[in-house]
Amino acid sequence: MQLALAKAISGVDFRPGSLGPELAAAIAGDFRRHRVGIEVLGCYVNPIHPDLEARAAGIAWFKEHLRHARDFGCQIVALESGSLHADQRPHHPGNESSEAFEDLVAVLADLVDEAAHHGVVVGIEPVHGHVLSTPEKTRVLLERITSPHLQVVFDPVNLLSRDDAGDSAGVTRRALEAFGDRISVVHLKDFRSGSEGLVPCAAGLGDYDSAPLLEWLARHKPTVAVLLEEAGPERIAASLACLQRPLTHPIS
Repeated sequence: MQLALAKAISGVDFRPGSLGPELAAAIAGDFRRHRVGIEVLGCYVNPIHPDLEARAAGIAWFKEHLRHARDFGCQIVALESGSLHADQRPHHPGNESSEAFEDLVAVLADLVDEAAHHGVVVGIEPVHGHVLSTPEKTRVLLERITSPHLQVVFDPVNLLSRDDAGDSAGVTRRALEAFGDRISVVHLKDFRSGSEGLVPCAAGLGDYDSAPLLEWLARHKPTVAVLLEEAGPERIAASLACLQRPLTHPIS
């Protein structure tokens, strides 16, 4: 699973300074007893928060996750590429600017240095409307920060817009070509087109063509973690069927 501490665990006051080896080991032990591995720590701070004090606080909290990731039994701490909207809503016009991109590069370079020091990985998740809004921008970032301690958490649906949702397979192929070599985790969900845009749903229940992604993974990264999103108990059967569906497209 991907564990976002404050979202998933109640009764514990998670704030900067609260993490430590004992707490992390206790949480990881509870998951192990239920035969659940923690693949990723989700720490979705806004790396380009417009309030510099809030940005610094978020970066400090992310670094705390990096320091203790191994205590949770995992090596990846993930975040999205951020927005100039404080709450990370997409589509701020400044997100497309070179200034926002350079801010992101600077923040990630610092986080990657910290990750390397602790022998863990920063997982960056591109999202349409955020700074890393396309496969091509993500590739440019990875060419700027070549460290293996920066990897991609790939959610193909998050890279879709209303305009290109009808070619979800094509967008997926562009992404795999651009940064497939740096994918360490995949988020798998689906979408339906609604009046206000794309509405996420469980894999196998919408319009996303998952075949190109699953076939590429089967050939190139068969052991990568595929984490199901939007898959509550009443929807898990559809998501599992999507994963187990026979491959019908040629693998390239």
